[in-house]
Amino acid sequence: MNTPPRPRVSVLGAGSWGTALAILATARADTLLWARNPDLARTLSQEHANPRYLPDTVLPPTLAATADFQQAIAHVCSADDDNALIILGVPVAGLASLCEQLAQALAQTPPRGMLSIVWTCKGFQPDTGQLPHQIANQAFEAMPDLGLGVLSGPSFAREVAQGLPVALTIATAHDWTAQATIKALHGANARIYTSTDIVGVEVGGALKNVMAIACGIADGLALGTNARAALITRGLAEMQRLGLALGGQAPTFAGLTGLGDLVLTATGDLSRNRQVGIAIAQGKKLDDILAGGLTAEGVRCARAALALGRQHEVSLPITEAVCKVLFDGMAPMQAVSGLLAREAGPESPSVYF
Repeated sequence: MNTPPRPRVSVLGAGSWGTALAILATARADTLLWARNPDLARTLSQEHANPRYLPDTVLPPTLAATADFQQAIAHVCSADDDNALIILGVPVAGLASLCEQLAQALAQTPPRGMLSIVWTCKGFQPDTGQLPHQIANQAFEAMPDLGLGVLSGPSFAREVAQGLPVALTIATAHDWTAQATIKALHGANARIYTSTDIVGVEVGGALKNVMAIACGIADGLALGTNARAALITRGLAEMQRLGLALGGQAPTFAGLTGLGDLVLTATGDLSRNRQVGIAIAQGKKLDDILAGGLTAEGVRCARAALALGRQHEVSLPITEAVCKVLFDGMAPMQAVSGLLAREAGPESPSVYF
């Protein structure tokens, strides 16, 4: 009996999440990790470590790394079947430029079989308010045969890299992309679920970071677990309202990429967005927090989310309060008081089926 060929995966971006997914994929696929920095690529390959992004994590000896972008693309484009997968492990701010670079590389080295491209970033493009799928669709509009999708869900990169259990969702309109992702990542300690609601998955991933900042502020002010529970619940309602306005589906927000990701990011000690909120509540300035190396997608996308809410006439009171604290100099406790002073009204369910 002939053994089916192993899937081929190229992960573009050797930050914490890109490296963690490359570790996960290595167990099931021939995986190549691309790092922009040649020194980092050598460290990944020779020392089997990523000391900057995943300290104390030993990489599998079979995980190869390169700083040669064309080599990373050729690795998957030479596959003859439908199991070729490219994972884009960069933040939203770098997605457009990476997609443009990738489109140019694919024009030079067309894939032999069906090729899937999935991204993992969460947020809105700050300047345009675009979601990641809109950025990707624009970059690859001349390549309709590509399978595109978003991989999301409640996950801290460090835990995935350590082999701890995780459940993720691949949202795509292409069945072969869902299957390529499952073949590369599903099994052992990772479960991969499928969805067709790309908008809902992306909105959940974006807004939950803003809500995590709000929960961090509440925790930093020692407002208690009651306040945190209220922020999570009403934050979920905000996520759903904006998601539905943009074309998402209600049940998505009760799943892994909605409620699941929100609970993790709003309560987990590894959450950078929550850490930003705590630091703000402790009196630190946002510029100083960011200058110290603590980056969080919620900071980058909060204004874009609020602008989209106003454009679609969707009420986002928690998002608005976070923006006032982060960018307008409002004292955290004043923002909390403003939320508490809102008029009473009926609570409709956060998630409708």
